[in-house]
Order: sequence, then structure tokens, then C-alpha cells
Amino acid sequence: MASARGHWGNRTGFVLAAAGSAVGLGNIWGFPYMTGQNGGGLFVLVYLACVAGIGLPIMMAEIFIGRTTQTSPVGAFRKLSRPGSAWMGVGWLGVVAAFIILSFYSVIAGWSLHYVWLSITSTFADQTPVEIASIFEQVRTDPALSSLWHVIFMAITIAIVIAGVQSGIETWSRILMPALFIILGILLVYAMVKGNFAQGVKFLFAPNL
Repeated sequence: MASARGHWGNRTGFVLAAAGSAVGLGNIWGFPYMTGQNGGGLFVLVYLACVAGIGLPIMMAEIFIGRTTQTSPVGAFRKLSRPGSAWMGVGWLGVVAAFIILSFYSVIAGWSLHYVWLSITSTFADQTPVEIASIFEQVRTDPALSSLWHVIFMAITIAIVIAGVQSGIETWSRILMPALFIILGILLVYAMVKGNFAQGVKFLFAPNL
């Protein structure tokens, strides 16, 4: 007898989990400097147009397919297509893409956990920016250290997934997504008080032809 599939407890949990899936490292880490170097405000307009015209419809289709079929990506396209149809390959493509993304996200996430540990242990106290940058070089060039934090991150991720949709993914999305927004808010206030906020906004949003 097949085990029952997990379901979301409510809409809020699903929205937070979906937001966590959509807002990746590229949006927080790569987007600001890519925007500033590739047109500023014009880049933002093109980006928003692509999100509205391409990203949003694809996301809505993905949600609709998942809600309708209630199965895995491969199983979903198997249900919706004829036997032997090439559309089944799209489901496998999604699975392969997820593994490829995880292969580098997990390493970077491990680095992030390492930085959390360094922050807790006050390693950054009284250090210059150059010294802090050298810490990243140490972890980046140390396979054993990178592997250790990679394994820790993967163990946490696996434990959350094994816990199920409601007890695992939904519960932690309710904790981590608000925490992310709070951290970003704190960084924004810090930048306004301590940094050159006006220059940063100009670099990010001023149209650059």
C-alpha cells in the first residue's frame, strides 16, 4: 500500500516555502552588482518584465501541474502526456536541474553556516576587511573545511525533508523566511546609517546607458 503524500497545512506556509524557492542566492548575492554593471534602472525594468512575462507564468503552470497531479515531476508529466511522449523528459529535466543546482548551492550554504559559526564565536571582532576577506580564502581553499560544512548543511536539509511537508518544510519556512526578511531589514538600516546609502541606490537604480 502506497504511503499518503504530504500536503501543505495552509496557504501561508505554502507561500513562504514558494518564496524561499524563488528568492535564491542570485537575487541577494548576484543581482545588485549585475544590475549596477548592466544598466542600473533599465536592467531592473527588463528583469521585472521577464519575471512578469516568463517567470510568473511558468511558476503558475508548475503550481497548477503539481496541484492537479499530486505526484513527482516525472509522474506529473507521465499523467498528463501520452505513453512514450517526449513531454516525460521535461519531468526528468526538472529533477536533473534540481540536482545540479543543489551541487553548488549546498557548498555555498555550507560556507554561510561556517560564517554563522564564526559570527557566534566572535571571530570577526576587531578584524579589518582585509583580514575578514582572508578568512573566506581559507575556507574556499580548504577542501576538508568546505566538505565539513557542506555535510552539515546537507544533513540539516535531509532531516527537514524527511520530516515531511508540514512538519519539515512548512514549519521551517515559517521560521527561516521571516528571519531572512528581518536580517535584510537590519542590513538595510545599517547601510543607511553606516554606509554610503545614497551612492548605493544610485549605482543600483540610476539608468546607465
